Amino acid sequence: MAEEELYDMLVPPGVPRKMLYDVVEKYDVEVVRRPQRMTFANMDGEARELLAFRGKREVVEEVQEYLFARLKEFIGE
Repeated sequence: MAEEELYDMLVPPGVPRKMLYDVVEKYDVEVVRRPQRMTFANMDGEARELLAFRGKREVVEEVQEYLFARLKEFIGE
């Protein structure tokens, strides 16, 4: 039996912890750490460890829609 492919959605820096907890409770994803090279401002090429949600593609796509909608509410857009 082949392993199912999992996908990551990087979490934008600054997302409130409450939203991270909500996503984990609501969806079948796990939070993982991903090293990511940064290429802006004074961080050219510097690697930072970012958080990501990991899960099946369909679930990660739902998480993205949910999280972005919650972020829009949070910033009052």
